[in-house]
Amino acid sequence: MPRQTIPLKYDWMFTRTDDPDSMTVGHDDSAWETVRVPHDWAIAGPFDREHDIQRIVNKQADVEVGVSEITGRTGGLPHVGVGWYRKVVSVPADAAGKRVRLEIDGAMSRSQVYCNGTLVGEWPYGYTSFAFDLTDVVTPGEDNTIAIRLENKKYSSRWYPGAGLYRHVRLVYLDPVHIAHWGTTLTTPEITPQQGIINLKTLVENHAAVAGVTLRTEIKDASGKIVATTESTQAEGTTEFEQDLAVPHPTLWMPGTPTLYSAVSTVLVDGNETDRYETRFGFRTLTFDPDKGFFINGTSMKLNGVCMHHDLGPLGAAVNRTALKRQLEILQKMGSNAIRTSHNPPTPELLDLCDEMGLLLIDEAFDEWKLGKLEDSNGYHQFFEEWAEKDLRAMIKRDRNHPCVIMWSIGNEIIEQWDKDGAKVAQYLCDICRDEDSTRPTTAGFNGPDQAIENGLAEVVDIPGWNYHPQNYVRFHKLFPHKATYGSETESTVSSRGAYFFPVTEDINPIRESLQVSSYDMAYPGWAYSPDVEFRAQDECDFSLGEFVWTGFDYLGEPTPYSEEWPSRSSYFGIIDLCGIPKDRFYLYQSKWTDKQVLHLLPHWTWPGREGETTPVHCYTSFNTVELFLNGKSLGRRSKRAKLMMGTYRLVWPDVRYEAGELKAVAYDNKGNPAAETIVKTAGAPAAIALTLDRDTIVADGDDMAFAAVRILDADGNLCPTADNPITFRIDGPAEIAAVGNGNATSLEPFQANHRQAFNGMCVVYLRSLRDSAGEITLHAEADELDGDEARLQST
Repeated sequence: MPRQTIPLKYDWMFTRTDDPDSMTVGHDDSAWETVRVPHDWAIAGPFDREHDIQRIVNKQADVEVGVSEITGRTGGLPHVGVGWYRKVVSVPADAAGKRVRLEIDGAMSRSQVYCNGTLVGEWPYGYTSFAFDLTDVVTPGEDNTIAIRLENKKYSSRWYPGAGLYRHVRLVYLDPVHIAHWGTTLTTPEITPQQGIINLKTLVENHAAVAGVTLRTEIKDASGKIVATTESTQAEGTTEFEQDLAVPHPTLWMPGTPTLYSAVSTVLVDGNETDRYETRFGFRTLTFDPDKGFFINGTSMKLNGVCMHHDLGPLGAAVNRTALKRQLEILQKMGSNAIRTSHNPPTPELLDLCDEMGLLLIDEAFDEWKLGKLEDSNGYHQFFEEWAEKDLRAMIKRDRNHPCVIMWSIGNEIIEQWDKDGAKVAQYLCDICRDEDSTRPTTAGFNGPDQAIENGLAEVVDIPGWNYHPQNYVRFHKLFPHKATYGSETESTVSSRGAYFFPVTEDINPIRESLQVSSYDMAYPGWAYSPDVEFRAQDECDFSLGEFVWTGFDYLGEPTPYSEEWPSRSSYFGIIDLCGIPKDRFYLYQSKWTDKQVLHLLPHWTWPGREGETTPVHCYTSFNTVELFLNGKSLGRRSKRAKLMMGTYRLVWPDVRYEAGELKAVAYDNKGNPAAETIVKTAGAPAAIALTLDRDTIVADGDDMAFAAVRILDADGNLCPTADNPITFRIDGPAEIAAVGNGNATSLEPFQANHRQAFNGMCVVYLRSLRDSAGEITLHAEADELDGDEARLQST
């Protein structure tokens, strides 16, 4: 009988009490909370600066001169401490004689896994997927108890890590003769228009010691048609099959046309099927040319990449495929074609989605090696010696068949850049990568490039990545003419959606009483710079593979520049805010990274009290020439000029004096004809709520989601750009409010609630279907002194 996979999603019991008897069979957990998995125990809050405050003693010449209090680094949420999960699983009687495996896609962190009171395994790194064999400890035909202890220690992360069983968990029942966990390795060593050659290595475990195991492999195209097949037989024992197949006229995988094939592997003993396993893959070639940049399938392509932490904003770290897909859809709309998984192995769903959607991916393993980054740190350096090889091999074994993966990153801004033995550690990790997968290059993100060069790390990796050094790309290219190069982490511009401050100047480490940052996109920390700087560097360096912006979305924790100012508790780096609303910067990237017609004005034009004051206007546009009008009067045409840093990729009218009314931009084509226009009007008083759902239907599986954009409008339908009205939400029908958010990095309102204050006129409601409950869903939104609104969708 083929394998059976049983998701362990519902009816987990959970507690934050660390009772040493929690793993025992029959332990009284009746007072524990019942939760569903994936589950993030911390995201419900409450926020509190004491949850992650770090007091750092400042010294000069070994003399204490003060204490800094770092707050909000990990989101100000209660992720530190111990959590226990228990679930009773009825193992069927017909599982006798089968192998039983528990698979966990990720558990944060320091996991200890028990079955029927017996410790079956531990895995400390919260980002690694792992599996344990339960065969010898389960009792078929009876209830069996799985108990998992997790612990997050203080100062173990530089961002919000989440807490708990935040990724999927499943049981797998297997015949004694079956394909091993992550047991297939598929490569495409030769691809021509006439045929694609597949080399498939398949590891089969033979616990029954039977002779004559047969492996049949069928290759199916995207429509499910069988396009190649082969069959092999080998003797008893655990063995690796190696098979070569040829697919005629393969359709290639690449961004824009991500065609996927599948290899269906069937294990047979005496003609009877004992296991079946499917491996998705794509035909594609990767070229990293030191002088010409990146090519996929022979086509030149710049990596328009973003770095992404793993949380889903108001949903926390708990994985939801629909929410993750929504993030990727927004990024693709902006023109992004690549993701860097900063700074850890991602959830498997991300790789599946990138395969399906045609996004490229750098798979990153570590933020620390042997040397820690935080004072009093409990970070990964504590585990490196014992676990680094296991974690790195696990990541590559799991992910190596995904066509989206283009590089293996062994680390980010590693302290060993400054260590003379750092190259030895880098070599150790690169050797592991090459042992598991020789088809992709290794990389790392270096923020100390001169040190990484001097100490040999940059030479060890196949492709050195440079963090925040666009001014040195040409120098690095000359130093490493035999290596490709790219910006592995770039910009770090900071902004708050819809917030603007005057005067408009370059703003390094801005600190304001409001704890917000101007959205003119000229503010950044001392190590960083505006997008315009990186755009120019990429345009001038044809040899560069591209860039990965820090970051695509805002994320929980690391509220730079407000590292010591509570209640800032999430980042300002994102091009898109925490709940998925694009900031102004989104349109700057869209104008550079896509062929779309883009014409976007900032700031908003509702400034009571600023009449007659200088209020600069910026335009993010794909057009070369734009004319600005204020209340029908032309304020002049501007054309992009390569000599001006703030005039090459954006157009600027620095001396506009504010008056209420209508601001209009008219774009002209290359012949001087009007081609597009956009208008921003001064808004009146808030009058109404407007709801917009991003989809019409969701699946009644208890997981699918819809996202409602909420806007505060005046009587004429204009967005009220500074409105902060509290809004209450209510649902009729088979759905629930999973979360609410508004993108305000200083808000201490809970994410799990039926109400939210608007931030600069907007917020978002996250709706989730109910399991096995179909029907019409109506979302209602209400607020004092505003006309309410409702929106409908179907759950099917």
